Amino acid sequence: MPGRNTTVSSEISGNIHTIRTKEIIYSIRRLTQAGEHYTKELNKIYNVSAGQINCLLALLENGTLPPSQIAKHVMVNSSTATGIIDRLEKKDLVKRRRISQDRRVIMVELTKSGKILAENAPSPIQQNIIEGLNRLSPSEIDKIALTLKRLTDMLDVQDLKVT
Repeated sequence: MPGRNTTVSSEISGNIHTIRTKEIIYSIRRLTQAGEHYTKELNKIYNVSAGQINCLLALLENGTLPPSQIAKHVMVNSSTATGIIDRLEKKDLVKRRRISQDRRVIMVELTKSGKILAENAPSPIQQNIIEGLNRLSPSEIDKIALTLKRLTDMLDVQDLKVT
């Protein structure tokens, strides 16, 4: 009865696929929830978002920066960085400074209170991920990177079809 074993084998394979798919979705939810929890705690304790903390830390580590460089350090687009800087400026945690006669050249620097907050704030949630990844072999890192890239490519907003 070779046909029977093939059927059982494909059922088991299908079940494993379903189980693994659910595990992936569950893991993504846990990552999302961890990020949301981190942001809520930051907001509750320090009255800043995770993006704002990342901006403060980029300025603490690198000194005065133009908004475009802050965007690169925080890994957001320029318009998002501008919004983050606007909110930090309203909280008197950063200030914009023009450093040349060309009024388009703007630098952002920490205020005294921004520096104090950056020095005392908890490390960003991605720091835990970085520390964990540093314990893995290069081949494990490659597998994770390629798999996550495939997954994020599946979720690309430009290709997202809402029906």
